[in-house]
Amino acid sequence: MFVLPLILGLTVAFVASLVQASPSWSATPFNAPAIPLAVRSPYLSTWHQDPNAALYGNWETFWTGTVTAWTGYVHVDGSPFLFMGTPANGAPIPPSAVQKSVNFTATQSSFVFSAGPVDITATFLSPVEPGDLVRQSLPFSYLSITVAPTDGKSHTVQLYTDISAEWVFGDDTQIVEWNTTVGNLITHQVQLQNQTQFQDVGDRIRQGSVYYTIENATGVTFQTGQDAVVRTQFVNNSVLLNTFDTEFRAISDRWPVFAFARDFGQISAPSTPVIHSIGFIRDPAVQYIVANNATQDRSLYFWSNFSTASDAIAFFMQDYSGASTRAQTLDNMISADASSISEQYAGLVALSIRQAFAAFEITISKDGSGQFNTSDVMVFMKEISSGGNVNTVDVIYPIWPMFLYLDPALGKLSLLPLFEYQATGQYPNVWAVHDMGTLYPLALGHNDGKDEMMPIEECGNMLIMTLSYVQRTNDKSLISSYFDLLDQWAQYLVANTLNPANQLDTDDFAGPLANQTNLAVKGIIAIKAMSEIASIAGDSAKSVNYSSIASSYISQWQKLATASTGNHLVLSYGDDTSWGLAYNLYADMLLNTSLVPASVYDMQSNWYATVSNTFGVQLDTRHTYTLSDWEIWTAATTTSSSVRDRMIGDVFTYASSGKTAAPFEDWFDTANGTGIATFKARPVVGGHLALVGSFTLMNLLSVTCPSNHSLRYLPLRCQGEIAPVALALKDLIVVVAHPLPPHRRPHRHNHRRQG
Repeated sequence: MFVLPLILGLTVAFVASLVQASPSWSATPFNAPAIPLAVRSPYLSTWHQDPNAALYGNWETFWTGTVTAWTGYVHVDGSPFLFMGTPANGAPIPPSAVQKSVNFTATQSSFVFSAGPVDITATFLSPVEPGDLVRQSLPFSYLSITVAPTDGKSHTVQLYTDISAEWVFGDDTQIVEWNTTVGNLITHQVQLQNQTQFQDVGDRIRQGSVYYTIENATGVTFQTGQDAVVRTQFVNNSVLLNTFDTEFRAISDRWPVFAFARDFGQISAPSTPVIHSIGFIRDPAVQYIVANNATQDRSLYFWSNFSTASDAIAFFMQDYSGASTRAQTLDNMISADASSISEQYAGLVALSIRQAFAAFEITISKDGSGQFNTSDVMVFMKEISSGGNVNTVDVIYPIWPMFLYLDPALGKLSLLPLFEYQATGQYPNVWAVHDMGTLYPLALGHNDGKDEMMPIEECGNMLIMTLSYVQRTNDKSLISSYFDLLDQWAQYLVANTLNPANQLDTDDFAGPLANQTNLAVKGIIAIKAMSEIASIAGDSAKSVNYSSIASSYISQWQKLATASTGNHLVLSYGDDTSWGLAYNLYADMLLNTSLVPASVYDMQSNWYATVSNTFGVQLDTRHTYTLSDWEIWTAATTTSSSVRDRMIGDVFTYASSGKTAAPFEDWFDTANGTGIATFKARPVVGGHLALVGSFTLMNLLSVTCPSNHSLRYLPLRCQGEIAPVALALKDLIVVVAHPLPPHRRPHRHNHRRQG
């Protein structure tokens, strides 16, 4: 059970110490607490974690804060400059380039530096590839660097980058080994000497290899060795020696680094980009429980197309131009949709997407002959930070709007492990399981039934997500395959949701509470969802019965849940002094069930306007903290654009305040803006897409925009701009679909737990 961290007691003085003078460079769309660099999987997640430091102001770090050193130098007319990292340990420290700007989008982060008469642009791209399981499953990111004279003259320029062995593991005493392969590409491969499958230690994995790659073009050199030795070689000589250090050792023993350099010669115009790729591969990736308590090792999906890591790397490098084009198209579309709400909202969405996607891995099994079975695809998610749980249902749930918007199939694939496990009959409880395992990547279920107990929460989540997926895609396979489970969970809700017992909901750090208004309405909406599910399944009797129950319950709920003053919902029945964010109303709007009376939405909108603190509306009256995803979900339920914009603006104010220096901390205090360090880098920030989550990117070409749609704030594509966006997406899909060999889409039938 999660214990409220002492960090809530941070003094105002300490919080103030985090806030420094505004940086000297421009930051677009805002100066974020941490900038994603290579953020692609639970174990490839490197960030620049300080809003007030340039890229050369501190080391790059894993999301936990452990160093994953990445160094960048440039020589201009014989003068060296540092533009990335903070090398020391005996290496010469040349002048720093001047950081001029930082810009991030949904998929990319770009830094521009001035090094004398030359500008350097470093762009970090972590692709998001809707509709493409192969590309989305590749655990790689790009670093693209260009140089350009700014004075109209010619200059000689040489570029250098390296990574340290810290990318492999967080314990610097561990021994690593490495090798460098040279061909059309040059790749440094680094891994632990002693590995253990599936062993997550301190949120790093004792398994797998880091791959750092560059094209073997004219002017490219490489070197491996002690950090001070290799870096000194380039700073003093502007070239590397093409030599190999063969003395394997501990990560902190003379700090081995793995470097590349590129000599541009004389340039008088912007250079072509120098492309690097960085990746972390392990195989198998996940262990999953199947029938009869047996286990199944699962690999990342891309292995169905490539026989070696080298083949995958070669494809990824060759795909850069297409990946960059697709990323720009996707970034533009997301920005247009989110900007139709507000510019502040667009900034929050852009910062959220890579963080959310990096928690997920797309996996595949092997058949009896040892061949990959492309009909058996599952997505697994690590909760991140608040726990290491696997596929926590109430963590998938807040992310759900992002799936519906970008790629509903990934949402379905994240539910399949949960459905299939419970369909084996090994889980003993009648309600829905909380998660698939306590420590990623071991998805071993809970055959003892002792997972964290959130019965109404998880039953409601599973029913709501299932129906919304079917509504978006018309794929009814979840219903046809798992109808009995869905019906079982709905029956539990019928018996328990109107007057919830003293139990936890997703916000478990707040403790259990009986008669929770917000929890009860989720269950009632889920009963209505089951009515729709039964109708789709052709069971009209059950559909009518569940619909009647939901209608009866919502009338009773409204009376129980409304304060005697008639101006707000209470947190718990009968306590007129209590209130909270009624974020579960969002499900009624998302499913278009129209179960909750419009007067309730109006009442709550008016109420939120009266109780907002500096950094938002608190989660409930027990504490002044809130959660950013629920803040945005609640904003999506308001009937006033001014209230909506105030709630979005409060989250934006928190995110841009400079009071934290970590990947987005979604749990924070609304009074002073203090973030909670145990809630950083979590995928729940996908919930920030709640205001665009009613539309599906992959269905753009046939989308219809009804004037009476339940969501009141529609994306641009439903405000007269569908044609250009649809055409852009059509081009995007064509680019994605053709370069790869055929690969079949699946057709088979955390957790939010804050601790």
